[in-house]
Amino acid sequence: MGLEDAAGNLTPLDRELLNLLQSDFPLTGRPFAALGERLGLGEEEVMSRVAALKESGIIRRIGGIFDSGKLGFTSTLVALQVEEGKLREVAAAVSAYAGVTHNYRREHEFNLWFTLVTSSAEERERTLKEIEALPGVRALRNLPALRLFKIGVNFDMWENGEANSDDAP
Repeated sequence: MGLEDAAGNLTPLDRELLNLLQSDFPLTGRPFAALGERLGLGEEEVMSRVAALKESGIIRRIGGIFDSGKLGFTSTLVALQVEEGKLREVAAAVSAYAGVTHNYRREHEFNLWFTLVTSSAEERERTLKEIEALPGVRALRNLPALRLFKIGVNFDMWENGEANSDDAP
């Protein structure tokens, strides 16, 4: 099963699967079977395509997005200034914390950024102190949100925003 057609583009079926995964994921006990019904595929074929899209790096993760504050958690954005020679080591240590949702390198004086979600302000402060003490960390900036701006983003996988009837699965 190829993810790409002869021109190196995603197949129409995989484009439609990506659209459904982003905006209309079925909340059932067997979501991939439900997606398969919509796409005319079996559950195993859908799971295989999703695995291939993940392996290729097109899909980073599939998961729910929750309002951590409404669930009683606290979250913050953190910027670290890390010695270049220690960046991978520090990034791996940061990622090992259960509350780190993701981290990424930036071309900036503060070169490693991540989000941290904890069950309390005390846990957040304790975790930040531990991270700040990691070898190679020069400085830490805790950047909590003062106002929440949440924008839902879906990437329409069809050119010009709609499927060509000849290409649609």
